[in-house]
Amino acid sequence: MIDRVQALREEAGGAIAAAGSVEALEELRVRYLGRKAELPQMLRAVAELAPEQRGAVGKAANEARRALEEQIQARAGELAGEELQARLQADRVDVTLPGAPPQPIGRLHVLTSTRRELEDVFLGLGFTVMEGPEVETVHYNFDALNHSPTHPARARTDTFYVVAENPTRPAASPQSELVLRTHTSPMQVRAMEAHPPPLYVVIPGRVYRPDSDATHTPQFHQIEGLAVDEDITLGDLKGTLLVFAREMFGEEREVRLRPHFFPFTEPSVEVDVSCFHCSGRGFLADGSRCYLCKGEGWLEVLGAGEVDPNVYEYVPTTPANAPGYDPEKVQGFAFGMGVERIAMLKHGIPDLRLCFENDLRFLEQF
Repeated sequence: MIDRVQALREEAGGAIAAAGSVEALEELRVRYLGRKAELPQMLRAVAELAPEQRGAVGKAANEARRALEEQIQARAGELAGEELQARLQADRVDVTLPGAPPQPIGRLHVLTSTRRELEDVFLGLGFTVMEGPEVETVHYNFDALNHSPTHPARARTDTFYVVAENPTRPAASPQSELVLRTHTSPMQVRAMEAHPPPLYVVIPGRVYRPDSDATHTPQFHQIEGLAVDEDITLGDLKGTLLVFAREMFGEEREVRLRPHFFPFTEPSVEVDVSCFHCSGRGFLADGSRCYLCKGEGWLEVLGAGEVDPNVYEYVPTTPANAPGYDPEKVQGFAFGMGVERIAMLKHGIPDLRLCFENDLRFLEQF
């Protein structure tokens, strides 16, 4: 019987070494070590042998079983590695190819796309895009823009004042106090300080005010425009804004200027655009009142005006190479609009807060 155990061990070992796949190896395991295989049956029959044969036959059969189990395990590892390499070669992935199915590449946020549209309009009119600091001094945010010391916007309930990092430092003077800018207008004087006339710039960016409701948020976006040259009139302002309105809202739009007051412009105007939803009629085809312009036929979009001569006085005239803006020689106009306001009108957005909630159901519409 020992001779038969040795023969089975050699036969099974040769077959295992020659196995070409994991599946073939599993078949060999069942054939030689399965419950009904010959070698396990010999182990069960050891008890029936003569006492003097049991030890030798049992030992030979157990050694053969353990040797075959180890050989099968080793061969299984070899075959798994070979099959993995073959699969990797056959299924090589080109990581430069797009996914399957291709994934969407995303899109610009509605406010970003609106801002870029506005920039493109004014770039086409010869303006240059500038940016400025969001943490601004009171000097540039209020004083240099002709705000009186008692102007309501200076109140700490209407503006975010920035606290100095060092509480032991002496209190700053009102002119050097820092605020989160309430508009992009501080860049008017900064731009004039950096560039001599003629000057045509638009300044987009974030601004901050402590408001929060359906049409106001603590952080929002504005785009400021400034043009300074010789013989600039209110007619130039109206022509510029007419081009803007037709580019943003359609070729049939008209603009209307209404008297208003801003500290840094004189005269100042509110600018309306004829309603693009009802074509300026105030009512729709079915006779109902236009919900967008509330029956007025006009939409208020921005504030503007001729630059107040007092603002030019804040532009340094020294040293000798300072740009210098003599109000007797140059004139200009300025305008400012909310990017959110333009987006809400153009796309019919009912609540400003939707722009900042990151709800994909809303954002994917644009």
